[in-house]
Amino acid sequence: MNTETALPLAGVVVVAIEQAVAGPFCSMRLADAGATVIKIERPEGDFARGYDDVVKGESSYFVWLNRGKKSVVLDLTQSHARAELAALIAKADVVVQNLKPGALDKMGLGPKALREKHPRLITCSISGYGDEGPLSSRKAYDLLVQAESGLCSITGGPESPARVGVSLVDISTGATAYSAVLEALIARGRTGVGADIRLSMFDVIAEWLAVPLLQQEGGKPPHRIGLGHVSIAPYSVFRSKDGHEILISIQSDREWRLFAQTLLGDAALGTDPKFSTNVARVRHRAETDGLVSSAFGKLTHDELVAALTKADIAFAEVNDMAALSRHPHLRRIEVDTQAGPARIPAPGAVITGQNRTYGPVPSLGQDTRVSLDALIQDKESANA
Repeated sequence: MNTETALPLAGVVVVAIEQAVAGPFCSMRLADAGATVIKIERPEGDFARGYDDVVKGESSYFVWLNRGKKSVVLDLTQSHARAELAALIAKADVVVQNLKPGALDKMGLGPKALREKHPRLITCSISGYGDEGPLSSRKAYDLLVQAESGLCSITGGPESPARVGVSLVDISTGATAYSAVLEALIARGRTGVGADIRLSMFDVIAEWLAVPLLQQEGGKPPHRIGLGHVSIAPYSVFRSKDGHEILISIQSDREWRLFAQTLLGDAALGTDPKFSTNVARVRHRAETDGLVSSAFGKLTHDELVAALTKADIAFAEVNDMAALSRHPHLRRIEVDTQAGPARIPAPGAVITGQNRTYGPVPSLGQDTRVSLDALIQDKESANA
């Protein structure tokens, strides 16, 4: 393979025993980077295939998360299927799995047993609450962990907790798994030894909740304020004279002084002890927001956008999915599905000078009858 055009993970073989979102997010990123990802599905398929049917009859979740993978159906309740899986793993560099804790151990294919047999193998096991602890055996899905971790308690408006509008726990866990696998691949390149990676959804989101947790333990528990920021003011939504909502963010006291002079029309507010520091503005949030609301209510949307832009104040429109669909900054990629091409949001990272292409979304079991050698041919080609 031409090393100048090879993707960074070309030749890496990944066996992904996965379903739903967290595991598939990790292996999708590995596939995007050039790895050969062999997705193991049960006879009825990854249940994310049935989450909805909005992409020409296909599931939006599945189309997003499974591009560039091979689909092999194995009924792991059968001994011959477990033997086939073991043969695949013997040729693999990485195993990603998010089955119920202990499920692979019962088949003799748990991480410990696999790594004893294949020391170079990297295993990445994703679970809800980890292998130990009082909740280790509990089933876990994204919203359940959002609730259990307390994430919902700081999301939404004052009236009630709310779910974060995307599968944040799953996505953050998948992204963390991807970075851990990359670290392990780098380390194996130096030492020749693989790794046994264990991640729990609860642990990942608990780390992301460090700030509100420390605020709670520091005697200043966070509270829900809707489209606002509990630690910064003004950082909220205000309405223009003609009824448009604009979200602004003042990140420093210097910005506040500029904002007071240019948008509020009163430079003295920039040095007033009640508003001159962020801590003071948060303490007097109602008065701070009142000043901004009054000033915004005197200007139209277009006048506000012009004034905020001129003053270099950070702001955003409060959009919905219809607005995102036509947003001038939305980058897309096209992937093939069995129902035809689908245009989905592009991955966030842009590698300068590298125009990546993305493999098709597999139909259920399309690669089941492909020989083992053919499934991993990319690895032989890369090593040639």
